[in-house]
Amino acid sequence: MKCLDPAERGKPLYILCLGAHSDDIEIGVGGTILSLIASGIDLHVDWCVLSAGGVRAAEAQSSATDFLAGAKSQRIEIADFDDSFFPSQNRLLKKWLIDLRMRISQPDIVFTHASYDRHQDHREVNQLTWNVFRDEFILEYEIPKWDGDLGQPNGYASLSRDIMDRKVELLMKHFGTQRSKDWFDPETFRGLARLRGMECRAEEHYAEAFTLRKTRLF
Repeated sequence: MKCLDPAERGKPLYILCLGAHSDDIEIGVGGTILSLIASGIDLHVDWCVLSAGGVRAAEAQSSATDFLAGAKSQRIEIADFDDSFFPSQNRLLKKWLIDLRMRISQPDIVFTHASYDRHQDHREVNQLTWNVFRDEFILEYEIPKWDGDLGQPNGYASLSRDIMDRKVELLMKHFGTQRSKDWFDPETFRGLARLRGMECRAEEHYAEAFTLRKTRLF
């Protein structure tokens, strides 16, 4: 399987990560971010969490800071839209994202939720991402959960064992509010990554997976 290495471009890489909740980006694309930083690429990241308040906002800030340690530059933004009510806040969310687009560098990659995700907040972020960031390269990440809505991804980022260990370590370190949930444990994160690693024949057996809905080849 041919691999695309962003570091081969020989220039800075600008990434925008969008997550509805405080742990979404870390679960869906945290290993990929850690891998890019470890590769030594000139990485610039805008990391935006749309719903986090109180303790969860503090968790989001500290986790993002750890995941982005070593990036060339990082900007972490945490909004306070109402959890579980994103569809009814569509107009305000869209304005927030348009304002975001105006104040950041044009991203080379936008990471967002998958369109088939059954969580209403996740779907709303996906739809608005495609609406607001029309000219960017968008990759949709996945979140394992009770709904049983994992899809059939068509893009993969392989993870080393060390990176996988670090991802799990940081998830368990920072999100104490989530550890009581029956799905939020190392076995879930390692199990999904192992399955995706098998699908793309990752050298060290782990990977994160994405859905690439549209791209221009030339």
